[in-house]
Amino acid sequence: MALFCTVLQVCFGTVYAWSFFQTLLVRQLGWTFTETAWAFSLTILSLGTSAAWAGALLPKVGPRRLAVTGSVMFSVGYMLASLALKWDMLALFYVGYGVIGGAGIGLGYVTPVATVAKWFPDKKGLATGIVVMGFGVGAFLLSKGLAPLLVSRLAGDLSQVFLGLGVIFACVLIPCSLLLSNPPAAAEVVTEQTPADESDSAAPYLRSSEFALMWIVFFFNIAAGISVISFQSELLQEVWGLADPTVEPATLAEYGATLIAVSSLCNGVGRLFWGLLSDRLGRVRVFRILLASQMVVFGILMTERNPYVFSVLVCYILLCFGGGFATMPSFVLDVFGPQKMSTIYGTILTAWAAAGICGPLYVGYLKDQYPDRAFIYCFLIGILMLGLGYVFSYLLSDDRIRLRRPTLEDTLRQYGILPQGS
Repeated sequence: MALFCTVLQVCFGTVYAWSFFQTLLVRQLGWTFTETAWAFSLTILSLGTSAAWAGALLPKVGPRRLAVTGSVMFSVGYMLASLALKWDMLALFYVGYGVIGGAGIGLGYVTPVATVAKWFPDKKGLATGIVVMGFGVGAFLLSKGLAPLLVSRLAGDLSQVFLGLGVIFACVLIPCSLLLSNPPAAAEVVTEQTPADESDSAAPYLRSSEFALMWIVFFFNIAAGISVISFQSELLQEVWGLADPTVEPATLAEYGATLIAVSSLCNGVGRLFWGLLSDRLGRVRVFRILLASQMVVFGILMTERNPYVFSVLVCYILLCFGGGFATMPSFVLDVFGPQKMSTIYGTILTAWAAAGICGPLYVGYLKDQYPDRAFIYCFLIGILMLGLGYVFSYLLSDDRIRLRRPTLEDTLRQYGILPQGS
């Protein structure tokens, strides 16, 4: 089951290779950076909001239906984007790639994470870390494998490239989605309650201070990281251009694609590494390390002009970005318990949606309005966001969370594996 969940996440995670296409769209279609940034922002917005809805719906319909629906929408989104590029219709591109494709990712994203956590309740940090690692690695698959291959084979025709990606994803995602299921004990628990029961029981927790603080800290970590993800290729090409003005644009694009690939691996490894570390150090402490260390890195990036050092620092940001996504599912399980996992974790992913609007758009605006100083302003704003997240993390009490953390025996009883009172 973990394998199928990971494959789904790898395919959905290709969304983080967006900057591979962004520069091509600006050059070939004449769209501005702000206009193309809106496409990525709408994708993340749709992702986060649909994930919240999917989390509440998951107990009723089960993982298979949601995963299949998300897979179909994601693939259709690419196909509609193909038509939009063929007809040069930015609005249709927003609807296809952004709204429909992004909603498909949201339906598909929350399902494998919640499902694998139920299959491995005693190793939730490791299990969710492996699955969300796939989401981080997806950009590597696209930026150094599928996308360059299709671009070269199809003579750079982006319309055909997007169509090909839609067909490939459909052939991989739909069969894997059909194989998803809850573990037998968890399925029995689900049949004994309605989604209204879970939503009602989760409602007080969604209004709690713990949930609000977790949402805020999660938001700031994502917003800082996704601002870099959305433009990492373009930013590196600028740094390379300053270091060596003789480099050809095609070579610069190749350097950018390489950074996307390597940083995506860091995104994936970070999800496993920080997930494991959070099992030992605690979720709150890990978030504090993520936020504080990134503040230092963003400060260095403001003035760094060596492309190799720049690339290493960007990779570290992606390592921490992935770490937040690995730590948060286990954090939700620790604080609220497995019965409310899908609803609360799905709702907390609205922080991803909000960050997806905030991060890419302010970078796109700065790129259009202040092309010579954009990355300095970008990293300065990132420092401010990370600093706010770090401050709010101290309002999360380790003692309160530790007292509420369920033991393995508690988890097994909730799933019906052990009898109550044993």
